[in-house]
Amino acid sequence: MSRSRTEMTLPALAPARTGLRRRLTGGTLLALALSTGLSFTAPVPVMAFSAPESFAELADKISPSVVNITTSSMVSRPSGGGPMAPKGSPLEDFFRDFGGEGNSGPQRSEALGSGFVISEDGYIVTNDHVIKGADEITIEFFGGEKLPAKLVGTDPQTDIALLKVETDKPLPFVSFGNSDLARVGDWVVAMGNPLGQGFSVSAGIVSARNRELSGTYDDYLQTDAAINRGNSGGPLFNMDGQVIGVNTAILSPTGGSIGIGFSMASNVVTKVVDQLKQYGETRRGWLGVRIQDVTPDIAEAMGMAAASGALVTDVPDGPAKDAGMLSGDVIQLFNGQDVKSAGDLTRRVADAPVGEAVPVVVLREGRSETLNVTLGRREEADPAVDPGAPEEQQEEAGQLEVLGLALQPVTDALRDEHGLPPTTEGLLVTGVDQSSEAWTKGLREGDVITEVSQQKITRAQDLKDRIEDAKKAGRKSVLLRFSRGGDQRFVALLVN
Repeated sequence: MSRSRTEMTLPALAPARTGLRRRLTGGTLLALALSTGLSFTAPVPVMAFSAPESFAELADKISPSVVNITTSSMVSRPSGGGPMAPKGSPLEDFFRDFGGEGNSGPQRSEALGSGFVISEDGYIVTNDHVIKGADEITIEFFGGEKLPAKLVGTDPQTDIALLKVETDKPLPFVSFGNSDLARVGDWVVAMGNPLGQGFSVSAGIVSARNRELSGTYDDYLQTDAAINRGNSGGPLFNMDGQVIGVNTAILSPTGGSIGIGFSMASNVVTKVVDQLKQYGETRRGWLGVRIQDVTPDIAEAMGMAAASGALVTDVPDGPAKDAGMLSGDVIQLFNGQDVKSAGDLTRRVADAPVGEAVPVVVLREGRSETLNVTLGRREEADPAVDPGAPEEQQEEAGQLEVLGLALQPVTDALRDEHGLPPTTEGLLVTGVDQSSEAWTKGLREGDVITEVSQQKITRAQDLKDRIEDAKKAGRKSVLLRFSRGGDQRFVALLVN
């Protein structure tokens, strides 16, 4: 039998000790000021809170609700991959027993993780990767009792899974807290099954909030409470004994805890759990746009007062297109709430009810417009020149070098040569100066610039005119929209 372990945590970190600090009295400060001519400003009082004397009472309160999870599955073992012994050799049986010839085919593999009970009737939360591919799931409770569990549903997007055990008696459980109230510096406690060693408690603080790792709906709390392999799926508690995160991942060059752990925020988890409990799957809202953040240079190029909102780069067929949304719109309000960034909008849309119309306020050509969008369901949506020639000759040929870019109007011949769609119009990038801002911001040969300052362009002169217009308006940059492989993006480039 082979055994593997999912992510986990090391023992709790020892509390840091600070050395004694020498302090200058007010009289000493005054004497220094008089003798040196220096002036001193009285320090601003800082409220400091000491560490709890012990986490024991909290651990006693929450431990019964935390569980160890063992999963079992059949895995294929390739034949002929181990050491071999000659037929009839005394070592033949030894090699057969320990992975050699004759020990091929499917084998049962075990993995370990953590979880926690959220209701007295046996619902348990853990990570999707803890139970992924398992055909048997066993829950071990704090008192040693073991029960089989069935899978209710999973959400790979947030790495959350919901399990259920059947029991005749009410189970001790914990409640979710509001992760939005967690502050950087607050004490937290992690519990789980680190390295398969059984129930373990570690303590630390919230190191950062709103971390995004790789998922579309990521909203992680970062903590220095020790989290290691086997702690995956375990709870992160605040000092009131409420779950404010589900321990999911660590950042480490060694594979062990170095004090950078991530817990999916409870305000994300609760919405996922409610849908898994009700439907056995997630049902997220779908707006139907491709978006990017509004950077300071893009905001300046668009004449915006602040770099906020979500810039629409493309509007394929879907709810947003049906409601009249256009590429170049900046989404500022969604369902009455401010949109801070592209990620913020993604999470708000996901939480919105499917099939209901919501008001979306966009900034379009300097004016605000309100669109009513009936959201779809995300899970059902479909997931596609001679650079050295003199400038006069280039312009005669329709070519141009500007902003570090060599550009040429798109023609039928260029569409065929570069595999562009028949309807593609704009300026094809035929070269990029690697010392230019355009190169630094990601423009490459083969990109097609389709809009400048949110106006379509087809000729080199169109681009020059938009640059001159921006200069006359006192703007330092222009906003370019370009396509690459069917994807649309915006970038702002300096013109002065």
